[in-house]
Amino acid sequence: MSGPAVAASLRGRLSRWLALQTMLGLGLVCAAVYVVIAATLSERQDETLTQKQIAVEHLLTEGRGAHDVAGVRHLLKDFLAGHDELSLRLVNGDGQVIFETSKRQPPVAESKRWFFDIRLPPSAGGSAHAVLVLDKRTDEALLERLAWTLALAALTGSLAVSFGGFLLVRLGLAPLHKLVEQTRQVTATDLLRRLDGTGQAEELQPLIHQFNELLDRLSVAYKQMEAFNADVAHELNTPLATLISSCELALRKPRSAEELREALGSNLEDLHRLASIVGDMLFLSNADRGVPARRAWTPSLGALAAEVVEFHEAALLDAGLKAEVLGDAAAEIDARLLRQALSNLLGNATRYAATGSAVLVHIDRQVNGEVHIAVHNEGQTIDPAHLPRLFDRFYRADTARTHADRNHGLGLAIVAAIARMHGGQVFAASADGLTRIGLALPGGGGSSIVA
Repeated sequence: MSGPAVAASLRGRLSRWLALQTMLGLGLVCAAVYVVIAATLSERQDETLTQKQIAVEHLLTEGRGAHDVAGVRHLLKDFLAGHDELSLRLVNGDGQVIFETSKRQPPVAESKRWFFDIRLPPSAGGSAHAVLVLDKRTDEALLERLAWTLALAALTGSLAVSFGGFLLVRLGLAPLHKLVEQTRQVTATDLLRRLDGTGQAEELQPLIHQFNELLDRLSVAYKQMEAFNADVAHELNTPLATLISSCELALRKPRSAEELREALGSNLEDLHRLASIVGDMLFLSNADRGVPARRAWTPSLGALAAEVVEFHEAALLDAGLKAEVLGDAAAEIDARLLRQALSNLLGNATRYAATGSAVLVHIDRQVNGEVHIAVHNEGQTIDPAHLPRLFDRFYRADTARTHADRNHGLGLAIVAAIARMHGGQVFAASADGLTRIGLALPGGGGSSIVA
């Protein structure tokens, strides 16, 4: 299987295009010079023939002593003396050649011929057909030398400009090569290294900025992945170690059926915890792959929240808490997923709320149409440094891992995943002993209902 096609280098491409453009430009200029000079020479030849025609007519009309054929020949011979590029031939009406230069005329392709009728003295026949021939070989030789000169000039100029352009392109791309060297030094073991935009071209600054931002995100993601792996290992290691120890202890000596039943029951609790962790991780994996929520119109989110509060009633009573749902709204949501999100939020609030306080579920529609569902609880204020990471997997603001036996650190991560599956987002705030954590969902129309 062949690999992807490799595009030509930018330096080679720019150099070739510059060379082609230079050759084309110089070629057009040289061609224009040649055409202009050739046209000028042609006009000069026409003017020369016209002037010679007028001169011959004037000479034969006004010339003295040209009363017979011999006189005409004598005048024309004197006139053409010193004009080696001109030839003249006169033929009377009877087809008799009256005058013709003795030199050999050039071929038709290398000459320009001018035909006209001319008046002669009566004794010379009265009139004749004249052919004035101009030899173009001198001008053609000049044009040929000019063409070779211009061609060599265009070729030499193109080579010189192309070589200079190659050097300029190489010099101009030098900062890009330095940038490539910097990117080579960025590795997974050196996530703090960033690209240095000092001395780089203005056009490269957005690329450098975006690349550095990407490195920032990768650095955070890499650290989160390392922390995630460590947390997964820790979360799975504890129940597995407990299961192994329990099984080894049960098998060390003969046990009664009651003792084995007790050991199996204890192991079953740990197995349920492992299954819960694995199930939550599978759910988050599906959410990360972009699985959307199956939405349906729900006329009362307050009623749905009340069902979740009723389910948590026993845990709330054990913690010495009471719960209340405030506000209501209608929205297009996945009811099953929203129940899970609210259950996780209520479970989180139950664990950290101060005894004797109230846990409040607020539901309201914002001006922009979003529906905010937030759980409020009184308790210890969360450090602002922890708030952005509350929804990370296995993250706990409580480093002592309080309630680790009942909470494996995926509850709020699942809330964030459910919000994303609905096209929404999560939020968290904590100040003056009051913590507010919730999710904002697209409303899909409807209006708020105040309870």
